[in-house]
Amino acid sequence: MDLKSTILVVGGSACSFKLLNTLIRFLPTPESARKKSWRWRNISTSLAHSSLTGAWAVLCFYLQPHMLEDLMSSPSLLSHSLVAVSAGYFIQDFFDVALNESLKRSWEVLLHHSAVLSCFNLSVTFRLFVGFSVMSLLVEINSVFLHVRQLLLLSGRRNVPGTDVKAPRPSVAYRVTSWLNLGTLLVFRVGTMAWMSRWLAAHSQRMSRYVLLLGTVSLSAISTMNMVLFYRLLRADILTSSPGTSNGEAGSRFALDGRRQ
Repeated sequence: MDLKSTILVVGGSACSFKLLNTLIRFLPTPESARKKSWRWRNISTSLAHSSLTGAWAVLCFYLQPHMLEDLMSSPSLLSHSLVAVSAGYFIQDFFDVALNESLKRSWEVLLHHSAVLSCFNLSVTFRLFVGFSVMSLLVEINSVFLHVRQLLLLSGRRNVPGTDVKAPRPSVAYRVTSWLNLGTLLVFRVGTMAWMSRWLAAHSQRMSRYVLLLGTVSLSAISTMNMVLFYRLLRADILTSSPGTSNGEAGSRFALDGRRQ
């Protein structure tokens, strides 16, 4: 795609996710989530993005396995379009969060989105490191379970109905989601970020200082967020047995919603 077409795809993606967010307003919402209707819409929109881009990223590497050998300069229309669509979502979500959430609760999400968009800018605008950006979107496979977990919390489906509040018993759906969440987090967040960091170090001589610095800072920030997220989720779902509203919904929005990479 040329630059004009790319801008149209990014803008169209942002508008499409905004439209989806608006349409969710008219869909049935669980009674327990109605007081937090904005969060329900925001997380549902994020789930749609994660499902789409996670599967799309896998498809890119399946159809173009050579991209694994050259993450810097082997773009295709399929992979470039994926990054452009995802960039549009992150722009839309950045403004959605900034306008509807306090800075105290949203700073991690905004920092994360800023780091992602800074890296995606190279791929979207200059068609550089497209494979690297597609690799980072494998993280969205884990985000699917992170978002499902949060929707279960918001809908009041964390525990088996009728269980004692002081001795809650997680539902089967929540337990399965929780374990899949932690497992895919280790593989697709921690593992993918580690692989990308190794690749960046191995090819550092082929990059300009600016690109190397941008990649190093962004990967370091996102990797740190991922480890903090893993600890919070492990503590909330495995290490403690207090009610879901006290642990499952404690902390920052990054931990709550499992916000992206």
